[in-house]
Amino acid sequence: MKNVLIIDGMALLFRHFFATSLHGNYMRNHEGIPTNGVQGFIKHAISAIEDTHAAHVIVCWDMGAKTFRNDIDSNYKAHRPAPQEEMIPQFEMAQRISEELGFVNIGVHQFEADDVIGTLAKYLDKEYHITVISGDRDLLQILDENIEIWLIKKGFSIYSKYDLNRFEEEYHLKPKQLIDVKAFMGDTADGYPGVKGIGEKTAVKLIQSYRDVSGVLASLEELPKGQQNKIMTSIDALKISRRLAEIHTEVPINLEDIKKRMSYVSDYEFIRSVCDKHELKSVSRFLIGK
Repeated sequence: MKNVLIIDGMALLFRHFFATSLHGNYMRNHEGIPTNGVQGFIKHAISAIEDTHAAHVIVCWDMGAKTFRNDIDSNYKAHRPAPQEEMIPQFEMAQRISEELGFVNIGVHQFEADDVIGTLAKYLDKEYHITVISGDRDLLQILDENIEIWLIKKGFSIYSKYDLNRFEEEYHLKPKQLIDVKAFMGDTADGYPGVKGIGEKTAVKLIQSYRDVSGVLASLEELPKGQQNKIMTSIDALKISRRLAEIHTEVPINLEDIKKRMSYVSDYEFIRSVCDKHELKSVSRFLIGK
């Protein structure tokens, strides 16, 4: 079974932009355009290809700030600051160079990269082993027998690696039940509240005991009075939070076309030539000896 690497493009691009911009190192090209995020993104992708022995590479991108989740709740991710000026030209640059390198690039308007990743992973895992690289723990809900999630920790090759067994041993839940856990605990980074006063530990215990949000609501009288009150005063928020937490795995994508486009071939000389053309000196140095 061949390995397919699916990369959360924005996660890598932002991570490496901030890692170097913190010290004012934007790695500008001769036109003065910053390339620091792009260079970190490509180096990380190359390392990930080596670590996963990937035969094919897909990079998923967010396409604009608004998605169907904003129709559910206008506050969803509304508090996030605009990207820094030096970051803006690197979005298009990263996608263009990624395409030149032979990766499949895909983003779908009105959906987040997580939704596209979930749709592709669930479609391809019948024929391929899938490794997803991201910084978003929400993706753990798509874990399956042939789907692993590698959460970025440090550098280019240190991850918290989850397969189905690790998740079930750690949480004593099925991956899809993470949606119900998130419904209770909320997500301050994404801007949805869940149930005020219920954190991850309590949320996990509730879902272990009652299976899902509906099961908890059907058994409210069994809970301590304090928990009952918290849930009763937040039922609307709870139901909305569950809808926001669930990764949509049926994004309208021409999946057969994606499969035909998975043509990436590992060729370091070719990668070096593309990077030299775009003045990505840090990547060219990184490739020495490969």
